[in-house]
Formats: sequence, structure tokens, C-alpha cells
Amino acid sequence: MLAEIKQDAKLRMNKSLDSLRKELAKIRTGRAHPSLLEHISVDYYGNEVPVGQAASVSVEDARTLAVTAWDKSMVPVIEKAILTSDLGLNPTTAGTVIRIPLPALTEERRVELTKVVHHEGENAKIAIRNIRRDANHHIKDLLKEKEISEDEDRRAEQEIQQLTDMAVDKVDEIIAEKEKELLEF
Repeated sequence: MLAEIKQDAKLRMNKSLDSLRKELAKIRTGRAHPSLLEHISVDYYGNEVPVGQAASVSVEDARTLAVTAWDKSMVPVIEKAILTSDLGLNPTTAGTVIRIPLPALTEERRVELTKVVHHEGENAKIAIRNIRRDANHHIKDLLKEKEISEDEDRRAEQEIQQLTDMAVDKVDEIIAEKEKELLEF
């Protein structure tokens, strides 16, 4: 029973870390990366789908993304979706290829983005602490029902705390890595 609680906590903490990585991938660092467009949806014959399902997204060079629509009629729709997104990008179209030049980030924008990164990291830490709280609550329930001893309770809580500490350290590593990437010129 305790092993299941620990395994569940570990699994949920790893999911929180994966979610953090996905959120940070959306933050633009000045380098072209196909994941920048993952959260942009387009109307593809009546269905809202991510850009990646209506076109192929590739890196042309360090500061340019190329989006090649699979259907020529989708080019203006994809271009408009990119223009109206919160990324502040200005695509240019040539036939079925949409080129998206990524402007260099200003120092001010870099500082703003590091604040966003720290905020996302703090949200991940809160999620991890909530997982710890849930696991400890389950352990306390087992203790109340006398399914485990007090020694097992203490040991299990220490192990859950170790898992939490490792996950929080990993969050700090991820944030530091993203911050370094953002502040690079």
C-alpha cells in the first residue's frame, strides 16, 4: 500500500516536471525551434488543430522557421493564426511556404521572460508540494485505520519528502537552464 502511494507520488511529480518543460518550450529564446508554434491552432476544414497537423514546421536557420502548408488554401489561415498569436511574429509568405523570422530579443524582453520562467517554475513547485500533501494525507489515513505502524508512517513521509526535494531540485535545474538560454546573446 505504501509502495503504491510513493509510486503514484513519483509518477505525478514527473508529470509536473514534464508539464513545466512543455510550458517553458513555448517561451521564445530568440532561436528558431518548431515547438514555438505548437500551441497555435488553425481552423482546418471546420476543426481546430495545431499548426503541426495542418503543415510541416521546420527550422530554416538559427532565426527563421519555415511552415509548409499541406494544402495551398490553408496558407492564409495559418499565416493569420501566427500573426494573431501572442508570440509577436510577422510571417512572410512565398507560395505554400510561410517564413517566420524571429527578431532578436531585447534586454528588457529577456528580463520579462525570465520572470515568466520563474513564475512557471514556482507553479511547478506548488504542484509538487500539493502532490506531497496528498501522499502524506493518504499515509495518515492508513495510520488512522491502523494499517501501518507509526514507524512506517514516519519512514514513508521521509521518503515522500526525499522525492519532493529531488523534484524541486530538478525544477530549479530546469529553470536555471532556461534562464541561461534566455540571457545568452
